[in-house]
Amino acid sequence: MNTIFRKSMLSVAGLAFAGGVFAGPIAAHANPVDAKPVAVAVQTTAPKPQGEQSHISLNDEQSANVKAIIAATKKAGLPERAAVISIATSLQESKLENLGHLGDMNDHDSLGLFQQRPSSGWGTPEQITDPAYSTTAFLKGLKQVDGWQDMALTDAAQTVQVSAYPDAYAQWEQQATDLVGQHWNS
Repeated sequence: MNTIFRKSMLSVAGLAFAGGVFAGPIAAHANPVDAKPVAVAVQTTAPKPQGEQSHISLNDEQSANVKAIIAATKKAGLPERAAVISIATSLQESKLENLGHLGDMNDHDSLGLFQQRPSSGWGTPEQITDPAYSTTAFLKGLKQVDGWQDMALTDAAQTVQVSAYPDAYAQWEQQATDLVGQHWNS
């Protein structure tokens, strides 16, 4: 259970207990017809995106890759936050395009949605260029990061990716959040 949700639930339970202790004797004598439910606000917000946000328009291939990342995240049993981190990472690494070898423009032997490297143990070139496989590999790395659920997106992504540009992931958080919100239940 994620820490923010757990703390929120404990806060609600504490309020309910305190309300029962302080209002209990009074409530016992109240006329039930006059009783009105009390709304309790529970704050369960994801961290706010950091810094300036970037946005790109997506073509059909990129939209299909978003759906593949979300499907792999669900299959792994992970929450929406994992999909947001994955999509933001892919937006930074490949603009959600499943990149093959780019010749002289290639960063070493980086391939696929997450620019994973066969020489670094991410898998074979065929595996890395399979959106489901590459997402699952990224998520496996993410699950190994203690506290990733509560980290800033850029910190969680950087811990998995070890990029030369560690802060670059943050610029895609809003678009990734919007994409997950749009496609998670579709």
